[in-house]
Amino acid sequence: MCDVMRHQKRPTMSAKILFIILLYYFVPTSKSYFSTTKNIDQQCFCKLEGSIDDCSCNIDTVDYFNNMRIYPRLQSLLIKDYFRFYKVNLKQPCPFWADDSKCAIRYCHVQQCQDDDIPVGLKGETRNHQIYIEKKYDKYLSTNQMINCEQTAKDHNKELGYLNTTISSENYKEFERWQKHDDEQDNFCITETSPGEYVDLLLNPEKYTGYKGPSAHRIWRSIYLENCFRPEKSTHNFIQASQMSGMCLEKRAFYRVVSGLHASINIHLCSKYLLPNQNNLGIVTTGAEWGPNLPEFQRMFSPDTTGGEGPNWLKNVYFIYLLELRALDKAAPYLKREEYYTGNDDGDEETRQAVDDILEVVRSFPNHFNESCMFNGGSEAIMLKEEFRQHFLNVSRIMDCVGCDKCKLWGKLQVQGLGTALKILFSGKFDEWSPTVNKNIDKRNFYLERSEIVALFNGLGRLSESIFELERFRQMMR
Repeated sequence: MCDVMRHQKRPTMSAKILFIILLYYFVPTSKSYFSTTKNIDQQCFCKLEGSIDDCSCNIDTVDYFNNMRIYPRLQSLLIKDYFRFYKVNLKQPCPFWADDSKCAIRYCHVQQCQDDDIPVGLKGETRNHQIYIEKKYDKYLSTNQMINCEQTAKDHNKELGYLNTTISSENYKEFERWQKHDDEQDNFCITETSPGEYVDLLLNPEKYTGYKGPSAHRIWRSIYLENCFRPEKSTHNFIQASQMSGMCLEKRAFYRVVSGLHASINIHLCSKYLLPNQNNLGIVTTGAEWGPNLPEFQRMFSPDTTGGEGPNWLKNVYFIYLLELRALDKAAPYLKREEYYTGNDDGDEETRQAVDDILEVVRSFPNHFNESCMFNGGSEAIMLKEEFRQHFLNVSRIMDCVGCDKCKLWGKLQVQGLGTALKILFSGKFDEWSPTVNKNIDKRNFYLERSEIVALFNGLGRLSESIFELERFRQMMR
């Protein structure tokens, strides 16, 4: 080999010049590609390192904890019957403007449940669950019969005669209405007055449907411009990161949860994007296929296309994730006492065990969001919290204005999940909650509807999947 090299002619000067010219024209193209890819990677993810704003936690800590411990467990939990069937009213009219934007795209359609598909325990949910609870506590009631007898004896007074302690069904219903009214004063989401229908979330996964344009833009423009707290002289839909320092923690938090929710939804749409089917001749064929769309993700979050704000929006996904994770942790003592009743004894027991497992994992997270830092300072803080609550109530109302049924379904679910998390953290009711022997009958303390629990877990599941998908997009860029 050395001999061969020794006898080869050295390149002439003209050959060197020609080589340099070729290098100049062709190699930079290759370098430019890799450089651009690297720059895009750095640009989109440049904020996804170090600490999370207004939190005592790092991005990489959340990435590892979510992708390795939370995401797999949630994926397994959310396919169980209790969490896959969500009751929602998709026919509620828009309260703010004429609903003239109904999506005609077939992928916007929500596939309804057949009656036979709905778990028996969810049909006539309240009555069936009440019978189940009464049977479960029969043993408890019998062992405490003596206590009840003693209490009855006290109700008999020799001078006043027998004291009738029974309550008529009409009065009981009236008490329930009072309790419901009191509970609604702490809600961050509207309570649907008209009955809804069960939707199987597994049959209607969140993905890109083609719904876009003025109708979709009006939804988010209304949320940002009319309901988010804003600094003075801010005219954009979004609030620039440079303006955030002039806002108090509570107002920053409101914007970050809305921005994080918006970014998370866009990540879902980019990861399950409607891709064109092409044959070998490059002709688009029939049939739908969904998959990750990297160029669309870059368009959504690159600084070049978002006025430099895209990376901040991705970072806000981590903020709302930590907020909802903390709500799950705070509500853990309550959630561990839920029955997760569907009428299938074996399946319900598996669900309870799976919930207990994930709550224990959530409890082990080292840097939970600290909600005690918010809404402190007397009467002004109380007024700010009520304003905060009213703003988010409006956001939940706007979800009825979404023109695509499937988008409306997942928008309402994720907003209710976030609203439930805010209720747990800031209503104060959960701080006063104490476990009772039969909390399903005694609802004087903090109480969550089944739809709130389903939305809370599914909402965190959506955020968990967003963080998981971010790592996939990062690998695709590399």
